[in-house]
Amino acid sequence: MGLFSLMFVSIVLEPFLSTATFALVDSIRPLESISDGRTLVSSDGTFQLGFFTPSSSKSRYVGIWYKNIPVHTVVWVANRCNPINDSSGTLTINDKGNLVLLSKNNSVVWSTSSLKQAQKPLVQLLDSGNLVLRDERDANSENYLWQSFDYPSDTFLSGMKIGWDLRRNLSRRLSAWKSFEDPCNGDFTYEVELDAKLHTYPEVFIREGSMKFYRAGAWNGIGFSGSPELRPNPVFDYGFVYNDDEIYYTYHLKNESVISMIVMNQTARLRQRLVWLETERVWSAYNSIPRDQCDSYGLCGLNGNCIMTENPVCQCLKGFKPKSLEQWNTMDWSDGCVRNSPLSCHDKAKDGFMKFSDLKLPDAEHSWVNKSMNLEECGAKCLSNCSCMAYTNSDVTGKGSGCVMWFGDLLDIRQFHSGEQDLYIRMLASEIGKV
Repeated sequence: MGLFSLMFVSIVLEPFLSTATFALVDSIRPLESISDGRTLVSSDGTFQLGFFTPSSSKSRYVGIWYKNIPVHTVVWVANRCNPINDSSGTLTINDKGNLVLLSKNNSVVWSTSSLKQAQKPLVQLLDSGNLVLRDERDANSENYLWQSFDYPSDTFLSGMKIGWDLRRNLSRRLSAWKSFEDPCNGDFTYEVELDAKLHTYPEVFIREGSMKFYRAGAWNGIGFSGSPELRPNPVFDYGFVYNDDEIYYTYHLKNESVISMIVMNQTARLRQRLVWLETERVWSAYNSIPRDQCDSYGLCGLNGNCIMTENPVCQCLKGFKPKSLEQWNTMDWSDGCVRNSPLSCHDKAKDGFMKFSDLKLPDAEHSWVNKSMNLEECGAKCLSNCSCMAYTNSDVTGKGSGCVMWFGDLLDIRQFHSGEQDLYIRMLASEIGKV
């Protein structure tokens, strides 16, 4: 695919309505406020914060948008599910040092919640699009008491983190707008999921309600195993942090002149990276997921492998066969595949592992990870556990390191033309030579 796809998209707020605004500075202090019709503007003029009305709605919200893009594009909303029905709204700092949104009769519509009260609170809109609350007397200007980047709406901006702050038990995730008129949280979400107590492999998911819709796969040190197209590029750098304090995915734009963001689109059911094309004055889709049929979560059932170049796209992994051949032949793959021959398991000499290359690794819900083990140790540990069905390195950089093991049936696998990762699947030793 070229740098930009041919599909052009418009942001949900194209028919955006707002009152005339009078730009203020980039920050407010106690006894200062922003009333409906006034705004904050980041120091470099990129972002603006104020009141707006989306599409054909009559409700008022406080949000942040790109100031100089003619297609009004809101990237964050404070009172997503608590609109104000008139122009009485005021944004100010209360006597506890928190930012509050008030409506008629000074009733609180929305507020921040800082555990520590600032001696001299300051609310500032940064050039990154991050709205922050900090103590002006703190020598460290990046010691935020609260920040909007911790509470994303539907947009993932450069420098944001999607994932977990384990120290605060805070999950940063995206959720689409319910509709063009309603910025309240929709059921289309994008987040990092894990079970830290069970030491599972953290993965990035899109869900539709409670159902898994798309899985990017786990981070392998280079990228996500289900997103081989995530490679060094001229638009952005990216990274994944996984330690005892934080687990998150982030990216940074390489060129300040490039305007790009990731948006959850409820209507199209897509997570899209958009780039602003100034000459065309439109947002263009740099990439979108899901990309194709094989990106549909669990399409081929247990132990199935989705291969876009095959017809049908669903095939059983080598060493497996359709659980219901009749159902499989009608293109209903939901029952998945079973082994050609059952494992002996307790007779370890009869079990071995077959190497599969260029796969999207299975769903890690029933997995275990150890970042200090090597591949040989990982294979030995897997072989010693009758429930372990597959293993690989958790990090493929260099010569590879770490260990991930999967227990039970393998789900949501697809084949790629190329990739950096091998998966070792348990089989009867006598079966390995046949397939």
